[in-house]
Amino acid sequence: MLTATRDRVQTSSRRAFAAAGLGQSPGVRGVAAAFVALLALAACGGQGASSSASQVQVGLITKTDSNPFFVKMKEGATKEAAAKGAKLQSGAGKFDGDNQGQVTAVENMVAGGVKGILITPSDTKAIIPALDKARKKGVLVIALDTPTDPQSAVDALFATDNMKAGELIGKYAKAVEGDKPVKIATLDLAPGITVGVLRHNGFTSGFGISNTDPRIVCQADTQGDQTKGQTAMENCLTKAPDINLVYTINEPAAAGANTALKAANKQNVLVVSVDGGCTGVKAVQAGQIAATSQQYPLKMATEGVDAVVNYANTGKKVSGYTDTGVTLITDKPQSGVDSKDTAFGLANCWG
Repeated sequence: MLTATRDRVQTSSRRAFAAAGLGQSPGVRGVAAAFVALLALAACGGQGASSSASQVQVGLITKTDSNPFFVKMKEGATKEAAAKGAKLQSGAGKFDGDNQGQVTAVENMVAGGVKGILITPSDTKAIIPALDKARKKGVLVIALDTPTDPQSAVDALFATDNMKAGELIGKYAKAVEGDKPVKIATLDLAPGITVGVLRHNGFTSGFGISNTDPRIVCQADTQGDQTKGQTAMENCLTKAPDINLVYTINEPAAAGANTALKAANKQNVLVVSVDGGCTGVKAVQAGQIAATSQQYPLKMATEGVDAVVNYANTGKKVSGYTDTGVTLITDKPQSGVDSKDTAFGLANCWG
């Protein structure tokens, strides 16, 4: 490219200098050569800038940047974007539930020229106006992990079947407890957030009870946070000291619950959870969690990035729901409940 550009510029320059009667001057020939070199470098530099400007920009917005689940999701998205020759822009809320932080991230990414946004919405309803604006500007929007409410507010959803994740641990808990009397605490996410509602409803459905069953003696929200999980469990034990079954929205909440149970010397409490991170699977190994439903954030991120790059290259939008899989992990399998052991869980965990 450089040689062809230089030859064209040299030919044009010789003609221009000849027309001006300057073709035989050594000094002028030196000036002309320098001029030609500068033009050639500018031509190549311009092409490089154009290539950079045409690089596909992919946005990823997670609920937080501290939860290991979202850390791994970002790592996967970054790696896949690089493999596809794209560039990842990332953002997150300051805490789980920080809708305004996510709105700001959406607006900044649209202004920054992203072709698509992958988002795990903190507030599944409040985020919708910001996503609507992005879609109207031609940005592909894909929800990861957590469906918006309604789901049609995005172009597509790549996520765990959260209802199934809850059902698996509910069926497992029922298989363990049988007909024994149970007093249940549910450590949930936050009111109205789809992923939390689906997992909770899945658990109660799998266990074979309604959400108003009197065996549920305590319900508390944790925002999926370990410290808040501990506080929630402490409050539940104050309310009902004989709790013997605990459902948790995720493994950080389960870790907090276990801290509270240990401090209260409650040794025979069955704890079930959802996530399948490496720390959580090790907690299953140690007996702190009886079973957990493992999900796969790397798959969500990888497939999301691929969908955005494909849209940028072909104009074809992905749509509908893509199930990224869920597996029950336990070292104490129960008849009639499909599961894998912690060796499988550790081979497929994250964090």
